Amino acid sequence: MLRFTLLNGLRNHIKGRVNMKKFAAIAAIMMMTTAPVFAAQGGFNGPSAAQTQAQTQAGGFVDNDANLTTAVKVKDMKDDSWVKLRGNITQRLSDDRYTFRDETGTVNVEIDHKRWNGVTVTPQDKVEIQGKVDKEWNDFEIDVKQVIKLNK
Repeated sequence: MLRFTLLNGLRNHIKGRVNMKKFAAIAAIMMMTTAPVFAAQGGFNGPSAAQTQAQTQAGGFVDNDANLTTAVKVKDMKDDSWVKLRGNITQRLSDDRYTFRDETGTVNVEIDHKRWNGVTVTPQDKVEIQGKVDKEWNDFEIDVKQVIKLNK
């Protein structure tokens, strides 16, 4: 009788392990197949993102001038504000500092060598610069992240 009880208990124990292995395998397969569905949503999800995502998915008009600002307005913006300006780089001040001019005035910009990406610009070329406002105690400039040479 003891032998039968031990064998029966061992059989139930083995069955339980097999069922747990099956359950673990099924759960792992379900997680792998549903993960891409959740990952596909990705990106920024906030109050200003809903309209942009809907426009991108459905197509339509995108205004490239939406974030465009001027040299005069930039001087009143907060530190680390993202800006986009169109105008001319008119003068080299030092290794990576330049004077940028648009219709409203001038502003100093810092353009690291890697940000040029092979683009060659003269003072006569119209460019679009994108970057962040960099304000310190008594100094102000734009830290340029991208330089785009525009068609005339």
